[in-house]
Amino acid sequence: MNKRKVGNLYEDLACEYLTENGYKICHRNFRVRQAELDIVAQDRDTLVFCEVKYRKNDAGGGPLAAVDYKKQYQISRAALFYMNRFHIDPDGQPVRFDVIGFLGQELLHVKNAFEYIA
Repeated sequence: MNKRKVGNLYEDLACEYLTENGYKICHRNFRVRQAELDIVAQDRDTLVFCEVKYRKNDAGGGPLAAVDYKKQYQISRAALFYMNRFHIDPDGQPVRFDVIGFLGQELLHVKNAFEYIA
């Protein structure tokens, strides 16, 4: 199975998990030139930008370690573009950046995994 198919499979599982936990999925795979937002969801009044990472094992640091400063910056910029595109006021809308990591078949959801990077 190629990486894109594996990524889609785990993004599907992440969406199922989020939906089961009361989130409303707004968009998947929202692309801008520099980055992609895996999942954009609504958690009550908070807009959640969720990055999904899968690793077979933690030999390379695991799935959460893959969301480094550079990746956080790219996600932050893409989130701002998303909000501008859909006319969402970044000062009036609560926003959160989450990471859902899969290590093998184990799911770990880190809410507020990082802050917006300007």
